[in-house]
Amino acid sequence: MTRHTLTRCLLALFVFSASATLLADSDSKDELLRLSYFSTATKQNREYFVYLPVGYKEQEAKKWPVMMFLHGHGQRGDASKDLDYVLTHGPLMEAWIHRKNIPFIIISPQLPLKFGIEGVSEDHSADPRPARLAKGIPERNHPFKSPLPIKRFNSDEFPKGPHSRFTSYPDFGGWINIQNELIKILDSVLTEYRTDSSRVYLTGISYGGFGTFDLAASFPHRWAAIAPIVGTGKLADASKIAEARLPVWMFGGGKDRTVKPHWLYQMADAMQTAGHPALRFTIHEDMDHDAWKRVYEGEDLYNWFLRYTVDKRPE
Repeated sequence: MTRHTLTRCLLALFVFSASATLLADSDSKDELLRLSYFSTATKQNREYFVYLPVGYKEQEAKKWPVMMFLHGHGQRGDASKDLDYVLTHGPLMEAWIHRKNIPFIIISPQLPLKFGIEGVSEDHSADPRPARLAKGIPERNHPFKSPLPIKRFNSDEFPKGPHSRFTSYPDFGGWINIQNELIKILDSVLTEYRTDSSRVYLTGISYGGFGTFDLAASFPHRWAAIAPIVGTGKLADASKIAEARLPVWMFGGGKDRTVKPHWLYQMADAMQTAGHPALRFTIHEDMDHDAWKRVYEGEDLYNWFLRYTVDKRPE
Protein backbone atom coordinates (compact mmCIF):
# COMPACT_ATOMS: atom_id res chain seq x y z
CA MET A 1 0.00 0.00 0.00
CA THR A 2 1.38 3.41 -0.93
CA ARG A 3 0.65 6.62 0.93
CA HIS A 4 0.61 10.05 -0.64
CA THR A 5 0.68 13.09 1.59
CA LEU A 6 -1.47 16.08 0.77
CA THR A 7 -1.66 19.28 2.81
CA ARG A 8 -4.53 21.63 2.19
CA CYS A 9 -5.32 24.99 3.70
CA LEU A 10 -9.10 25.31 3.88
CA LEU A 11 -10.77 28.68 3.56
CA ALA A 12 -13.13 28.19 6.47
CA LEU A 13 -11.49 29.08 9.78
CA PHE A 14 -13.32 26.19 11.39
CA VAL A 15 -11.26 23.63 9.48
CA PHE A 16 -7.60 24.39 9.79
CA SER A 17 -5.79 21.61 7.95
CA ALA A 18 -6.03 18.40 6.01
CA SER A 19 -3.84 15.42 6.81
CA ALA A 20 -2.80 12.49 4.65
CA THR A 21 -4.63 11.46 1.52
CA LEU A 22 -5.01 7.69 1.75
CA LEU A 23 -4.60 5.67 -1.43
CA ALA A 24 -4.78 1.90 -1.52
CA ASP A 25 -2.67 1.52 -4.66
CA SER A 26 -1.04 3.63 -7.35
CA ASP A 27 -3.84 2.88 -9.83
CA SER A 28 -6.58 4.16 -7.52
CA LYS A 29 -8.93 6.67 -9.13
CA ASP A 30 -10.62 7.75 -5.90
CA GLU A 31 -9.26 9.35 -2.74
CA LEU A 32 -10.02 9.24 0.97
CA LEU A 33 -8.98 12.35 2.92
CA ARG A 34 -8.70 12.88 6.65
CA LEU A 35 -9.44 16.53 7.39
CA SER A 36 -8.84 18.22 10.73
CA TYR A 37 -10.88 20.73 12.71
CA PHE A 38 -11.19 22.07 16.23
CA SER A 39 -14.29 20.80 18.01
CA THR A 40 -16.07 23.30 20.20
CA ALA A 41 -18.00 20.42 21.77
CA THR A 42 -14.91 18.54 22.98
CA LYS A 43 -12.35 21.40 22.98
CA GLN A 44 -10.02 19.11 21.04
CA ASN A 45 -8.73 18.68 17.51
CA ARG A 46 -10.72 16.06 15.65
CA GLU A 47 -10.75 14.57 12.15
CA TYR A 48 -13.37 13.45 9.67
CA PHE A 49 -13.33 11.64 6.34
CA VAL A 50 -14.02 13.15 2.95
CA TYR A 51 -14.25 10.73 0.04
CA LEU A 52 -13.54 11.99 -3.49
CA PRO A 53 -15.12 9.61 -6.02
CA VAL A 54 -13.75 8.00 -9.14
CA GLY A 55 -13.52 10.70 -11.80
CA TYR A 56 -13.10 13.64 -9.43
CA LYS A 57 -9.46 14.21 -10.34
CA GLU A 58 -9.98 13.81 -14.09
CA GLN A 59 -13.27 15.68 -14.59
CA GLU A 60 -12.07 19.11 -13.55
CA ALA A 61 -15.15 20.97 -14.77
CA LYS A 62 -17.69 18.75 -13.02
CA LYS A 63 -19.43 19.74 -9.80
CA TRP A 64 -20.22 16.72 -7.66
CA PRO A 65 -23.20 15.91 -5.42
CA VAL A 66 -22.44 15.63 -1.71
CA MET A 67 -23.66 13.06 0.81
CA MET A 68 -23.17 13.38 4.57
CA PHE A 69 -23.31 10.09 6.47
CA LEU A 70 -23.99 9.80 10.22
CA HIS A 71 -22.84 6.49 11.72
CA GLY A 72 -24.47 4.49 14.51
CA HIS A 73 -23.83 4.40 18.26
CA GLY A 74 -21.18 1.69 18.00
CA GLN A 75 -18.82 3.73 15.83
CA ARG A 76 -18.38 6.72 18.17
CA GLY A 77 -14.80 7.61 19.03
CA ASP A 78 -12.02 10.16 19.42
CA ALA A 79 -11.98 11.06 15.69
CA SER A 80 -8.28 10.30 15.57
CA LYS A 81 -7.07 6.78 16.28
CA ASP A 82 -10.73 5.61 16.30
CA LEU A 83 -11.73 7.29 13.04
CA ASP A 84 -11.33 4.17 10.90
CA TYR A 85 -14.30 2.59 12.67
CA VAL A 86 -16.50 5.01 10.72
CA LEU A 87 -15.69 2.78 7.72
CA THR A 88 -17.48 -0.19 9.28
CA HIS A 89 -20.90 0.54 7.74
CA GLY A 90 -22.56 2.82 5.25
CA PRO A 91 -21.87 4.42 1.86
CA LEU A 92 -18.25 5.21 2.70
CA MET A 93 -17.61 1.54 3.46
CA GLU A 94 -19.20 0.64 0.13
CA ALA A 95 -17.18 3.21 -1.81
CA TRP A 96 -13.77 2.88 -0.14
CA ILE A 97 -13.59 -0.65 1.28
CA HIS A 98 -15.70 -2.41 -1.38
CA ARG A 99 -14.75 -0.09 -4.25
CA LYS A 100 -18.34 0.53 -5.29
CA ASN A 101 -18.64 3.38 -7.78
CA ILE A 102 -20.72 5.89 -5.83
CA PRO A 103 -20.59 9.24 -7.69
CA PHE A 104 -20.83 11.44 -4.60
CA ILE A 105 -18.39 13.31 -2.42
CA ILE A 106 -19.03 11.62 0.93
CA ILE A 107 -18.54 13.38 4.26
CA SER A 108 -18.26 11.07 7.26
CA PRO A 109 -17.63 12.64 10.70
CA GLN A 110 -17.33 10.75 13.99
CA LEU A 111 -19.51 11.41 17.02
CA PRO A 112 -17.62 11.96 20.30
CA LEU A 113 -17.92 9.21 22.90
CA LYS A 114 -19.40 11.65 25.41
CA PHE A 115 -22.60 11.88 23.36
CA GLY A 116 -23.99 8.39 23.78
CA ILE A 117 -26.87 6.49 25.33
CA GLU A 118 -26.55 6.46 29.09
CA GLY A 119 -25.16 3.15 30.34
CA VAL A 120 -24.01 2.00 26.88
CA SER A 121 -20.27 2.40 26.26
CA GLU A 122 -17.96 1.57 23.37
CA ASP A 123 -14.86 -0.62 23.53
CA HIS A 124 -13.16 -0.97 20.16
CA SER A 125 -10.30 -3.05 21.50
CA ALA A 126 -11.68 -6.30 20.08
CA ASP A 127 -13.21 -4.80 16.92
CA PRO A 128 -11.59 -5.35 13.54
CA ARG A 129 -10.34 -2.09 12.06
CA PRO A 130 -11.75 -1.75 8.52
CA ALA A 131 -9.05 -1.44 5.88
CA ARG A 132 -9.04 -1.26 2.09
CA LEU A 133 -7.12 -4.06 0.44
CA ALA A 134 -4.30 -3.19 -1.94
CA LYS A 135 -6.08 -5.28 -4.56
CA GLY A 136 -9.63 -6.59 -4.64
CA ILE A 137 -12.28 -6.34 -1.96
CA PRO A 138 -12.82 -8.17 1.35
CA GLU A 139 -15.62 -10.61 2.01
CA ARG A 140 -18.80 -8.90 3.05
CA ASN A 141 -20.07 -9.07 6.60
CA HIS A 142 -23.14 -11.28 6.67
CA PRO A 143 -26.45 -9.77 7.81
CA PHE A 144 -27.47 -10.21 11.43
CA LYS A 145 -29.16 -13.53 12.07
CA SER A 146 -32.55 -13.30 13.72
CA PRO A 147 -34.70 -16.16 15.05
CA LEU A 148 -37.80 -14.02 14.58
CA PRO A 149 -40.28 -14.92 11.85
CA ILE A 150 -41.29 -12.33 9.30
CA LYS A 151 -44.19 -10.47 10.87
CA ARG A 152 -46.05 -7.47 9.56
CA PHE A 153 -47.24 -4.74 11.90
CA ASN A 154 -50.42 -2.78 11.39
CA SER A 155 -49.76 0.92 11.95
CA ASP A 156 -52.88 1.06 14.17
CA GLU A 157 -51.26 -1.40 16.55
CA PHE A 158 -48.06 0.37 17.57
CA PRO A 159 -47.83 0.79 21.34
CA LYS A 160 -47.37 3.98 23.35
CA GLY A 161 -45.17 5.71 20.80
CA PRO A 162 -42.13 5.37 18.61
CA HIS A 163 -39.71 6.31 21.40
CA SER A 164 -41.09 4.17 24.21
CA ARG A 165 -37.80 2.28 24.56
CA PHE A 166 -35.89 5.54 24.95
CA THR A 167 -37.76 7.18 27.80
CA SER A 168 -35.52 10.26 27.77
CA TYR A 169 -36.14 11.13 24.14
CA PRO A 170 -36.40 13.89 22.84
CA ASP A 171 -33.47 14.59 25.21
CA PHE A 172 -31.83 11.64 23.51
CA GLY A 173 -28.52 13.31 22.82
CA GLY A 174 -26.16 12.14 20.14
CA TRP A 175 -25.67 13.93 16.85
CA ILE A 176 -28.00 16.72 17.95
CA ASN A 177 -25.21 17.83 20.33
CA ILE A 178 -22.83 18.71 17.48
CA GLN A 179 -25.22 20.01 14.83
CA ASN A 180 -23.39 23.30 14.36
CA GLU A 181 -20.08 21.48 13.88
CA LEU A 182 -21.67 19.27 11.23
CA ILE A 183 -22.93 22.29 9.32
CA LYS A 184 -19.51 23.96 9.50
CA ILE A 185 -17.88 20.77 8.23
CA LEU A 186 -20.39 20.69 5.38
CA ASP A 187 -19.78 24.33 4.49
CA SER A 188 -16.01 23.79 4.48
CA VAL A 189 -16.32 20.90 2.02
CA LEU A 190 -18.72 22.85 -0.18
CA THR A 191 -16.19 25.69 -0.29
CA GLU A 192 -12.98 23.74 -0.79
CA TYR A 193 -14.05 21.05 -3.28
CA ARG A 194 -15.86 21.01 -6.61
CA THR A 195 -19.34 20.44 -5.25
CA ASP A 196 -22.88 20.93 -6.51
CA SER A 197 -24.40 22.89 -3.64
CA SER A 198 -27.91 22.18 -4.95
CA ARG A 199 -27.37 18.42 -4.50
CA VAL A 200 -26.55 17.90 -0.83
CA TYR A 201 -27.97 14.78 0.83
CA LEU A 202 -28.10 13.42 4.37
CA THR A 203 -28.35 9.83 5.55
CA GLY A 204 -27.58 7.86 8.69
CA ILE A 205 -28.08 4.54 10.44
CA SER A 206 -29.58 3.77 13.85
CA TYR A 207 -28.21 6.50 16.15
CA GLY A 208 -27.34 8.32 12.94
CA GLY A 209 -30.89 7.79 11.71
CA PHE A 210 -32.17 9.70 14.73
CA GLY A 211 -29.44 12.27 14.03
CA THR A 212 -30.56 12.55 10.41
CA PHE A 213 -34.07 13.54 11.48
CA ASP A 214 -32.74 15.98 14.09
CA LEU A 215 -30.34 17.68 11.66
CA ALA A 216 -32.93 17.79 8.89
CA ALA A 217 -35.51 19.40 11.17
CA SER A 218 -33.01 22.02 12.37
CA PHE A 219 -31.74 22.85 8.86
CA PRO A 220 -34.45 21.61 6.48
CA HIS A 221 -33.40 23.80 3.55
CA ARG A 222 -29.77 22.65 3.54
CA TRP A 223 -30.62 19.21 2.13
CA ALA A 224 -32.00 18.10 -1.21
CA ALA A 225 -33.25 14.83 0.34
CA ILE A 226 -32.66 12.67 3.43
CA ALA A 227 -32.66 8.93 4.16
CA PRO A 228 -32.83 7.91 7.84
CA ILE A 229 -32.30 4.15 8.20
CA VAL A 230 -33.52 2.21 11.28
CA GLY A 231 -33.93 5.47 13.17
CA THR A 232 -36.89 7.76 13.72
CA GLY A 233 -37.56 11.38 14.61
CA LYS A 234 -39.46 13.55 17.04
CA LEU A 235 -43.13 13.93 16.23
CA ALA A 236 -42.80 17.67 16.90
CA ASP A 237 -40.39 17.85 13.97
CA ALA A 238 -42.70 16.18 11.46
CA SER A 239 -44.41 19.40 10.45
CA LYS A 240 -41.06 21.22 9.97
CA ILE A 241 -39.89 18.58 7.51
CA ALA A 242 -43.27 18.43 5.75
CA GLU A 243 -43.56 22.22 5.44
CA ALA A 244 -40.07 22.37 3.90
CA ARG A 245 -41.19 19.74 1.37
CA LEU A 246 -37.95 17.90 2.11
CA PRO A 247 -37.96 14.50 0.37
CA VAL A 248 -37.62 11.66 2.89
CA TRP A 249 -37.04 7.95 2.38
CA MET A 250 -37.30 6.06 5.66
CA PHE A 251 -36.08 2.48 6.03
CA GLY A 252 -36.67 -0.11 8.73
CA GLY A 253 -35.91 -3.75 9.39
CA GLY A 254 -38.91 -6.03 9.85
CA LYS A 255 -37.03 -8.16 12.41
CA ASP A 256 -35.29 -5.23 14.09
CA ARG A 257 -35.22 -5.69 17.87
CA THR A 258 -33.22 -2.51 18.52
CA VAL A 259 -35.30 0.12 16.73
CA LYS A 260 -38.52 -1.74 16.16
CA PRO A 261 -40.28 -1.08 12.86
CA HIS A 262 -43.53 0.05 14.44
CA TRP A 263 -41.64 2.87 16.19
CA LEU A 264 -41.14 4.39 12.73
CA TYR A 265 -44.81 4.37 11.79
CA GLN A 266 -45.90 7.26 13.96
CA MET A 267 -43.26 9.59 12.49
CA ALA A 268 -44.25 8.59 8.97
CA ASP A 269 -47.93 9.09 9.80
CA ALA A 270 -47.19 12.50 11.36
CA MET A 271 -45.34 13.71 8.28
CA GLN A 272 -48.07 12.39 5.99
CA THR A 273 -50.76 14.06 8.11
CA ALA A 274 -48.81 17.32 7.86
CA GLY A 275 -49.08 17.07 4.08
CA HIS A 276 -45.61 15.84 3.21
CA PRO A 277 -45.47 15.62 -0.61
CA ALA A 278 -42.44 13.31 -1.04
CA LEU A 279 -42.36 10.65 1.66
CA ARG A 280 -41.25 7.07 1.05
CA PHE A 281 -41.22 4.39 3.73
CA THR A 282 -39.72 0.93 3.18
CA ILE A 283 -39.59 -1.97 5.63
CA HIS A 284 -37.24 -4.82 4.69
CA GLU A 285 -39.27 -7.50 6.40
CA ASP A 286 -36.52 -10.15 6.36
CA MET A 287 -33.82 -7.86 7.80
CA ASP A 288 -32.76 -7.14 11.38
CA HIS A 289 -31.28 -3.87 12.67
CA ASP A 290 -28.67 -3.91 9.89
CA ALA A 291 -31.16 -3.29 7.09
CA TRP A 292 -28.73 -0.58 5.96
CA LYS A 293 -26.47 -3.23 4.44
CA ARG A 294 -28.94 -3.94 1.68
CA VAL A 295 -29.85 -0.28 1.20
CA TYR A 296 -26.29 1.01 0.71
CA GLU A 297 -25.15 -2.03 -1.25
CA GLY A 298 -27.81 -1.39 -3.87
CA GLU A 299 -28.35 1.47 -6.32
CA ASP A 300 -31.89 2.61 -5.55
CA LEU A 301 -31.12 5.11 -2.79
CA TYR A 302 -28.33 6.86 -4.70
CA ASN A 303 -30.48 7.15 -7.82
CA TRP A 304 -33.40 8.44 -5.75
CA PHE A 305 -31.22 11.10 -4.12
CA LEU A 306 -30.17 12.46 -7.50
CA ARG A 307 -33.79 13.10 -8.48
CA TYR A 308 -33.88 16.03 -6.06
CA THR A 309 -32.14 19.38 -5.66
CA VAL A 310 -32.25 21.93 -2.85
CA ASP A 311 -33.86 24.57 -5.03
CA LYS A 312 -36.49 22.36 -6.70
CA ARG A 313 -38.84 20.96 -4.08
CA PRO A 314 -41.67 18.55 -4.89
CA GLU A 315 -45.15 20.08 -4.88
